[in-house]
Amino acid sequence: MITGKNIHKNYGDVEILKGVDIHIEKGEIVAIVGPSGAGKTTLLQILGTLDEPNKQQHYELTINDISIKGLSDNQVSTFRNQHIGFIFQFHQLLPEFTALENVCIPAFIAKKGKKETEQRAKELLAFLGLSHREQHKPNELSGGEQQRVAVARALINNPSVIFADEPSGNLDSTSAKNLHELFFKLRDEFGQTFVLVTHNKELATMADRTLEMKDGLVVE
Repeated sequence: MITGKNIHKNYGDVEILKGVDIHIEKGEIVAIVGPSGAGKTTLLQILGTLDEPNKQQHYELTINDISIKGLSDNQVSTFRNQHIGFIFQFHQLLPEFTALENVCIPAFIAKKGKKETEQRAKELLAFLGLSHREQHKPNELSGGEQQRVAVARALINNPSVIFADEPSGNLDSTSAKNLHELFFKLRDEFGQTFVLVTHNKELATMADRTLEMKDGLVVE
């Protein structure tokens, strides 16, 4: 599903990733843990094609049997839109749009039809218990509701893999627990692979596998 080999990343003179090797199977829920500054978010962004490894080092990055290294910028953007979903700590919902409209945005970017997109968005919001919140804007939703809208948005294009960066970091303990259980329900329902960066010990222990990062390397 996801294979990365010899992934290095520098920002100026600071070496963040020092030759990471990683393999994640289809349908796995994998938690990446470690101290701040270990390189977790940087690795997640590279695996999610939001950033690139150092090009001067030989590396491999394959997702769904497709080599990301050989794609142009436009091809990477298209691939990301079609195959990858993201859930961020701060939701990243657009405040001027309703919950339904926020969920639809990635599908509209993929040039999917309005009718089919809205139907799919409504189905996802219903699955997440938010049918009654379709027309509410983010500032009218609780933190847990906003995060579930973000989950629906990540799922709208039926991606193969969901990357989540501290997805429960801004939630109270009850909402965090509900979100963690939701990931497993989604995996069982839709078959997605989940890669989660987290400091939440409960989420890490629930995952199928935990990868620990330290000083820019995966130390498992």
